[in-house]
Amino acid sequence: MLKRTFDLFFSLFGIIFFFPIFLLISILIKLDSKGEIIFKQTRVTKDGKEFKIYKFRTMMKETEGNKQITVGKDNRITKVGSFLRKTKLDELPQLFNIIKGEMSFVGPRPEVPKYVAYYTDEQKEILKVRAGITDYASIYFSNESEILGQQNDPEKYYIEEIMPHKIKLNKKYINNMGIITDIKIIILTILKIVGVELKEE
Repeated sequence: MLKRTFDLFFSLFGIIFFFPIFLLISILIKLDSKGEIIFKQTRVTKDGKEFKIYKFRTMMKETEGNKQITVGKDNRITKVGSFLRKTKLDELPQLFNIIKGEMSFVGPRPEVPKYVAYYTDEQKEILKVRAGITDYASIYFSNESEILGQQNDPEKYYIEEIMPHKIKLNKKYINNMGIITDIKIIILTILKIVGVELKEE
């Protein structure tokens, strides 16, 4: 209940506080390329429920749905989209996912159904909590697209190497859930965005 109250209060505050930035980003996206301002994609959250995650569109409209992972310097990404991804501002619309009860500020990043289908029964334990905007895995795999860009088979590497490591970090979070842990992860996320090098614990 405390976590949900925290999420609701700060998501409402964030929507109000960042409203001018929402408007500015929306204008820049429309000026930069054709397509919708908000990108929606099916993801999986608590109890295996599917929902539509909201993000500011960062790719060309005609190519954004072709792949479900971003590899290296993906030529689908727009100029404005590149900046939004680097600063994580493309995630701001997920404040509305929090309001709807589909996500939390902190929790396992929601996967697409295609990759959740690879989870073992043990790995599915991370679906006992709401998906989040950030988590330990988001921090330590902030350069995920660059890592995948170095692989001969990016999707295979993601499924066999990165995804299991992410799930391990998700379990670490679940075993130590609490407001203090959430605040710690939020602070670590901000530090990572501004360029502070962090080491995995």
